[in-house]
Amino acid sequence: MKIRILNNNLINQIAAGEVVERPASVIKELIENAIDASAQNIKVVINGGGQSLISVLDNGDGMNKEELELCIHRHATSKLREDNLNNIDSLGFRGEALPSIGAVSRLSITSRNLDSSNAYKININAGEIHEIIPHPMNKGTLVEVRDLFYSTPARLKFLKSSRTEVNQCLEIVNRLAMANPRIVFTCFIDGNERFTLNKSGLELEDIRLSRLGDIMGKDFSKNAFPVIAERDNFKLSGYAAVPTLNRANSLSQFFFINGRPIKDRLIYGAVRAAYQDFLASNRYPCLALFIDCPFQDVDVNVHPAKTEVRFKDNNLVRGLIIGGLKGAINSSGFMASSTISDKVVQNFTDNKNFNTHSKISNIEFGKNTNFAFEPSVLESKTYNFNDNNDYPLGIARLQVYETYIVSQNSEGLVIVDQHAAHERIVYERMKKMLSSSGIKKQILLIPEVVNMNQSGIDKLIERSDELQELGLTIETFGDGAVIVREIPALLGKTDIQGLVKDLSDELLDIDGTLSLKDRLSDVCGTMACHGSVRAGRRLSSEEMNALLREMEETPHSGQCNHGRPTYITLKLTDLERLFGRR
Repeated sequence: MKIRILNNNLINQIAAGEVVERPASVIKELIENAIDASAQNIKVVINGGGQSLISVLDNGDGMNKEELELCIHRHATSKLREDNLNNIDSLGFRGEALPSIGAVSRLSITSRNLDSSNAYKININAGEIHEIIPHPMNKGTLVEVRDLFYSTPARLKFLKSSRTEVNQCLEIVNRLAMANPRIVFTCFIDGNERFTLNKSGLELEDIRLSRLGDIMGKDFSKNAFPVIAERDNFKLSGYAAVPTLNRANSLSQFFFINGRPIKDRLIYGAVRAAYQDFLASNRYPCLALFIDCPFQDVDVNVHPAKTEVRFKDNNLVRGLIIGGLKGAINSSGFMASSTISDKVVQNFTDNKNFNTHSKISNIEFGKNTNFAFEPSVLESKTYNFNDNNDYPLGIARLQVYETYIVSQNSEGLVIVDQHAAHERIVYERMKKMLSSSGIKKQILLIPEVVNMNQSGIDKLIERSDELQELGLTIETFGDGAVIVREIPALLGKTDIQGLVKDLSDELLDIDGTLSLKDRLSDVCGTMACHGSVRAGRRLSSEEMNALLREMEETPHSGQCNHGRPTYITLKLTDLERLFGRR
């Protein structure tokens, strides 16, 4: 077979395979063009899952007749100079999108710039360019893509359902809208308006948080704290939710480099490292992070889709994100998510199907109530809440189900999970001791023998020196057993059998090349869990209040080591709503 040069139409169809993977790819390219053209309003229309029609209308700079004729040819662009490949400051720069789209669809472009007396329209059907004609239109550009992939039927087989394709398109619109909160975005799906994202506020941070709330949900904007950091010429900004507001996947994590939405393993890993003290390994924080840096320090010309980037200094970027997030989390104090308590009130008010004729006399008071105090004790104890309303977590009133502490502060009620709260306190103490004087040990009067399988024993003994640094002294004890001689003093009376077996399981999952200090959150978290006040243990009034005061002094006490909340609040206004007083 002879070597030959391909014709331009076939070249464009091949290029379209890289640039135009699905309708969402078209949406991305067209909106990026509108943003590069300084548009302040962008209208997106999607019909038939994007296969029937994709339309993007903007009020940007527009094009004159000559530019319109050039834009549909490959590698024709106004955004890149010969000496500028390493200093790209626009979202688009390849000059491939429009000819690639035109090769696999019926494409029409109508545009007018401020200096032109007329708008002009050009049509391209499967790569065949039609004559440019005058067309009525105000300043801006309208791009319509119809019958996507009609000229390459094989590509249609790879499209998903209309709903799936629409969701992919909306994800692109949302990401670009997050990066450009000063631009108004309107989106129509099959003739119905799906949303309008307006500019809200004057300052960038206010506009950005409002836009993030519109897209990520009001739960996020109510429970988010600002993230601001700078290192060398890299600036990090954005918002992250408190750890208790987390998800089962990473779909609520958004990253942007110089206004460009990206997906990058380095950044995902840095976020995971920053939250490792606060979330279980299968939970993901919600956040939106924006990095601004010199254009020459990041390479965006990695893939035609332009969602992958390469940094000149990976360590700088990783350190910036970890340091910035940890600093922001520390500044947030012991706050927990308000989302849980809001949902409690909402669910309660939505399901008010009470039987007002129920016979209260049938209820047996005083039996199996699971309150920690007898009625006589409650009556004999006097609390002066007016003198102590400056405690953020209030004063303990009672213990319910020997698991939850109910306290009262100046704003309402606070309900605390005693085990989760104490687990965080013990964990933070262990970290503090380890970083200063070391963890104090407690010699067991009677060493504990733990029977277990040989693989678990081997892992424990292999790591025995490192475990000793963490306050746990373990030795072999014949076949199929280890003996525990010392434990961390702050664990107090703990279930040593369960602790050692759980640690063994934890060690089996840890890469042998990593030190335990590299996985401190996992190992210390396991110890803290076993050394904490357990659910089902009765606490005295003094013990409950001591726990509340410790929480107020402990960093990050609003969530346990697994990212669950340690307390929720029910404000007085919420209670009044529940009882119809508001």
